[in-house]
Amino acid sequence: MTSLPDRGVSSSSSDPLCEGNIAPCSSSSEQKEDCSLKRSKTSILSCVFNSPFNIFEAHQDSSANKSPKSSSGSYDWSRVLRRIVCSGSMWRFLGTSKVLTSSDVWFLGKCYKLSSEESSSDSDSESGHATFLEDFSSRIWITYRRGFDAISDSKYTSDVNWGCMVRSSQMLVAQALIFHHLGRSWRRPLEKPYNPEYIGILHMFGDSEACAFSIHNLLQAGNSYGLAAGSWVGPYAMCRAWQTLVRTNREQHEVVDGNESFPMALYVVSGDEDGERGGAPVVCIDVAAQLCCDFNKGQSTWSPILLLVPLVLGLDKINPRYIPLLKETFTFPQSLGILGGKPGTSTYIAGVQDDRALYLDPHEVQMAVDIAADNIEADTSSYHCSTVRDLALDLIDPSLAIGFYCRDKDDFDDFCSRATELVDKANGAPLFTVVQSVQPSKQMYNQDDVLGISGDGNINVEDLDASEFVWCRAEISIVQHI
Repeated sequence: MTSLPDRGVSSSSSDPLCEGNIAPCSSSSEQKEDCSLKRSKTSILSCVFNSPFNIFEAHQDSSANKSPKSSSGSYDWSRVLRRIVCSGSMWRFLGTSKVLTSSDVWFLGKCYKLSSEESSSDSDSESGHATFLEDFSSRIWITYRRGFDAISDSKYTSDVNWGCMVRSSQMLVAQALIFHHLGRSWRRPLEKPYNPEYIGILHMFGDSEACAFSIHNLLQAGNSYGLAAGSWVGPYAMCRAWQTLVRTNREQHEVVDGNESFPMALYVVSGDEDGERGGAPVVCIDVAAQLCCDFNKGQSTWSPILLLVPLVLGLDKINPRYIPLLKETFTFPQSLGILGGKPGTSTYIAGVQDDRALYLDPHEVQMAVDIAADNIEADTSSYHCSTVRDLALDLIDPSLAIGFYCRDKDDFDDFCSRATELVDKANGAPLFTVVQSVQPSKQMYNQDDVLGISGDGNINVEDLDASEFVWCRAEISIVQHI
């Protein structure tokens, strides 16, 4: 498969230096003076801007020209600062970046006004780069790791170059757990001790079989859908793997610190069986209600619910008509972002600005860490990132999945209302639709039978309906193309 280039191992810092193209200074006197002026500006500004928000990076579409590191033991500050200046990172922070312009940013249901000239009384809008960056750097960042226990019977002790989809999905689900336990307004505290629920969430995504939502357990749960150590997987199979893992955990009554490890219902939204809606997934309100009732063991009619909506929005590239609709999903208060990226390269897209997707990149290589569930003094820096990367929305792989978290019935009703309005704007090509119920002859949500899984755990393509077959064909095509 193709993947973003690894940026080296970092066990103690989540904010590596920019790896973008570095424009070398030429021998001309004017360019020397220009570089000298930039370095002097940087030496002043570096004294002021010494925070976790000091580096922005746009992932370049072309490969970066990397300068070799100095062989001496001291990688002096003048060279570091020159890298920052020449790559544009400092100027990006000051508002001249092509990563963040002065346009509004929609980030997981929140609108940030980045223009200093704009002000708004809208309670859903907040102002300033710093406010956005505080939110961005508080999101859980899960990346490639190396040095963990071997996965199952394989010899893999690292997921470098193949685990990006798993890591992206872990990030999306981790945000759902953060929103559920700590709320959307939670921000990572600057001082220890940390909130026990925050530490407990990070523990669940550790890299061992003892951690409920580890890469080890996800691969095991997704075995029937083609998940295996060393192999890339698409978003549809990834969503089904989460469905299986959550169901298995619940059946085994797995408990973490006295609480169920997954405190909400999970609804993987499937397509209409006979294809009369063009294969678009259908959110069925009655199905969601039944899942919530089952989660509560019949004691109440509703519970928090996570919706995962796998989509295929084109063949080789995304159909442009869907891009405005994707952008609008980030305005939903229930937004958890998108599992997506370039073909064969998964990222966690958490926001949009203009025609650019803002994402957290799982391709950073870090050493495995073990955060105990009760260690409120743990070093959690490797689970957070202040580096904002962007990608043109029209370059996103058409195979993706959208996530939404609804806290209660009122929140779900609001989601359905917004989704219905989005359908009205779709001109006959919606991302997904919402219905109250379906005809009894249609099985919208049979977790295994609708997928055509035979007794030996293999997927029987002949048994799949039209929409499911498109999914399998699209994801198999991606793997074969790699």
